[in-house]
Amino acid sequence: MFVIIASNIPNKKGSTSMKIGFIGLGIMGKPMAKNLIKAGHELRVYDRTKAVVDDVVAFGNGKAVAAANAVDAAKGAELVLTMLPNSPHVKSVMLEDDKVADHMEKGAAFIDMSSINPIASREISDALAKKGIDMLDAPVSGGEPKAIDGTLSFMVGGKPEVFAKFEPVLKAMGSSVVLCGEIGAGNVTKLCNQIVVAVNIAAVSEALMLGKKAGVDPEAIYQAIRGGLAGSTVMDAKAPMIMDRNFKPGFKIDLHIKDLNNVMDAAKSVDSPIPLTAQVFEMMKILHGDGKGQNDHSALALVYEKMANTEITRG
Repeated sequence: MFVIIASNIPNKKGSTSMKIGFIGLGIMGKPMAKNLIKAGHELRVYDRTKAVVDDVVAFGNGKAVAAANAVDAAKGAELVLTMLPNSPHVKSVMLEDDKVADHMEKGAAFIDMSSINPIASREISDALAKKGIDMLDAPVSGGEPKAIDGTLSFMVGGKPEVFAKFEPVLKAMGSSVVLCGEIGAGNVTKLCNQIVVAVNIAAVSEALMLGKKAGVDPEAIYQAIRGGLAGSTVMDAKAPMIMDRNFKPGFKIDLHIKDLNNVMDAAKSVDSPIPLTAQVFEMMKILHGDGKGQNDHSALALVYEKMANTEITRG
């Protein structure tokens, strides 16, 4: 976990430096924190893993300090940011345990950048509103590479005036920042994103496997189709990883399972059909059962390889 803090000096991205608390320095959170430092913000950071806190503090060279805990990170902050695994973690930090919300300044704001259940976002927002704290839900897409580059896509839910105030902060970490609707809309949009990504990875794996079994080089297939209608950001990111046998996590299978579980809940609540997503969800659970849950979600290809008894390799 981690937290960030800043003052009112214009920075190179056109925003003002503010006091920010940032909680959660995982695969995504750590590079996002570093981009906030680059944009001129001063950070007060917290994570359970001391090594990642030390890394960000060292990178900050005086612009980042370590907080003793999540509450300590939030004290005096104009803005608190969280980047945590799931709904229970965000609820625990903000509303339970020692309750970060109870130690925030009146008029301060909270932006949750985690991917959680939209219902949980609304519950947290309602609780914070009673304390005079505005909230945005702003999950991201792009994985570790785009977190490092500062080119993430933010899907945001909340009041337009709150969004306008903090949009420059999000733009320090992303190249696309879109207000999708009221609180919870950001996470609904993220669930839609996760459907497209999951089904796309499965489709790429299925296509490359067909080519391999038919005696055509998967690399040739990829190069031939990537510039046409079948091409996609997902294909460009994941097809090379599949063919290179590189399943180092940029986004873990287990985290995608978490997101698709939230998709299943959301779809059921609004009676929306998701047959393709349900199938890919089961495939990911097979990988988890095989001990592959910490692999990148491009490891969906391993399900096809297991069924076909063939590896999707170049040549």
